Amino acid sequence: MTLLDTDLGAVVDWSRAQFALTAIYHWFFVPLTLGLSFLIALMETVYVRTGDEFWKRTTRFWMRLFGINFAIGVATGLILEFEFGTNWSNYSYFVGDIFGAPLAIEGIMAFFLESTFIAVMFFGWNKVSRGFHLTATWLTAVGANLSALWILVANAWMQYPAGMRFNPQTARNEMVNFWEVLFSPVAMNKFFHTVTSAFVLAAIFVIGVSAWYLLRGREEKMARKSIRMAAVFGLFGTLFMLWTGDGSAIQVARYQPMKLAAMENLREGQERAPLTIVPGIEVPGMLSVLAHHSAGAYVIGIDDLTEGNPERGLPSGEEMIERGRRAIETFAAFKAAQKAGDTAAADSIARLFDPQTEEGKAFGEEYFRYFGYGYLTSPEETVPNVPLVFWSFRVMVGLGICFVVLFAGMLILDRKGALARYRWPLRLALWSIPAAYVASQAGWVVAEVGRQPWTIQNLLPTGAAVSRIEPGAVQTTFWIFAVLFTILLVAEIGIMVKQIKRGPADN
Repeated sequence: MTLLDTDLGAVVDWSRAQFALTAIYHWFFVPLTLGLSFLIALMETVYVRTGDEFWKRTTRFWMRLFGINFAIGVATGLILEFEFGTNWSNYSYFVGDIFGAPLAIEGIMAFFLESTFIAVMFFGWNKVSRGFHLTATWLTAVGANLSALWILVANAWMQYPAGMRFNPQTARNEMVNFWEVLFSPVAMNKFFHTVTSAFVLAAIFVIGVSAWYLLRGREEKMARKSIRMAAVFGLFGTLFMLWTGDGSAIQVARYQPMKLAAMENLREGQERAPLTIVPGIEVPGMLSVLAHHSAGAYVIGIDDLTEGNPERGLPSGEEMIERGRRAIETFAAFKAAQKAGDTAAADSIARLFDPQTEEGKAFGEEYFRYFGYGYLTSPEETVPNVPLVFWSFRVMVGLGICFVVLFAGMLILDRKGALARYRWPLRLALWSIPAAYVASQAGWVVAEVGRQPWTIQNLLPTGAAVSRIEPGAVQTTFWIFAVLFTILLVAEIGIMVKQIKRGPADN
């Protein structure tokens, strides 16, 4: 018996678990870095414009918390990228020419931009001019978010593969249009939606920590002004996030209808599809509006994609599996012709994989677009974990709406000079910090669990992407990472709490 026969399922499960573990821990650190960097830059801008030492002191306090979070976040990010080579080597071989490009740019441009100016930001006080230091702070913020851009472009390409063609000679997908990869509608929407969610989380963090000071009667001026700036920043971020969320719904409906159906637990497709608030409470036609901006639009359901819907031009899961197998068999025939030295037959088959030829266009539309289905055994495999996706979506959206109320409420209380008068809003703000992290993680659950079983939408399922290694090796590293990351997280929280208790007075 081979590893493929006996242990592939375990390798897939443990590899997915390890990647999810690393990604979850990594995302504990990243969003605060993305958002807090811009808040720090805004605070320092006020300092440079006014010359008020209060703003310098405030900037340095929040910068200290940013530095703690940034340092620990780098470690988990590096491990995450290495896992593509260790646990997902077939994936890396199949699309490394495309997926590797944005990761390389992230390392060469954004990471070096970020790391170069972060040194000036932390150690350049009183050593360089105010203007130069402010520039370094802004470039650090821009560099951090540019790093996120390239990572999210790579992730978006997995959700919507664009700008590529399959080369049967190498059995790899190759990039043919870099700009289609970078500026695909899914990539741009995912980037802006993700970074604005990070801005919201950072704003809540600043408000929550500032609320803690007000509850204890400490640093009241810093707390009030930090809350004011963070609430404005967070309110604009939330409104922009809701707008990009609307764009996400359209993209998911167009390119990943199974994910949308799972988000709503929509078994049967329908016109005027309702949006489920919670089971038993629905808004008629609202899902059609969100997905297609038309109340009467048809929204595809799970059964449409597994059983088929000829009236809507949707093949069944069995048909897509059969077409995928035909594409795989055609590729196998090409390799066989090559091995036999039959150049004419190999060249003829190769034309079927060339989208520039008429036969290539027809073959791609009819068969190759379902290439990944050929590795599946039943249509049920194409259905993700519906309850997990369904409830994660509601947690994300529900908390997002609560955050709008929080930001608006903080601004109203600040305008009335009543921030320190009522204690319950301050306690609510403090407890909103963990809620923001829950909402952020829930968003990634929707995005990643919702597209299962695919590593690359329709082209490569997880079972075909994983490395052929022993399950025990993945299990061992899983538990090592689980312990290591937990220690890092506990350490970061402990250091953060210590620095917050210490306060800005000791800068």
